[in-house]
Amino acid sequence: MKRTCITLAIMAIASAGTALAADPEAGKAKSATCVACHGADGISPNPLWPNLAGQKDQYLVKQMKAFRDGDRKDPLMTPMAAGLSDEDIANLAAYYSGL
Repeated sequence: MKRTCITLAIMAIASAGTALAADPEAGKAKSATCVACHGADGISPNPLWPNLAGQKDQYLVKQMKAFRDGDRKDPLMTPMAAGLSDEDIANLAAYYSGL
């Protein structure tokens, strides 16, 4: 149990460090293609597509990586995420979570 708690604490610190290292301004610059579906302010004009504004950054990272890596498939999102690096994803997540 003690080892599990220590491992979880290390994982939490590591993911917090990743979130802090992300650059929301770089994410904003990278979001130009996202705007078409998710709106200029992260609020989607279409009820079929999710709002990204204010979403938790780690959730956004998880979902974008899942689209990019093929663990989650969608005819629109999968190709959009395919070319994103881990840094791009972290920056986009930082930008949208801060809206």
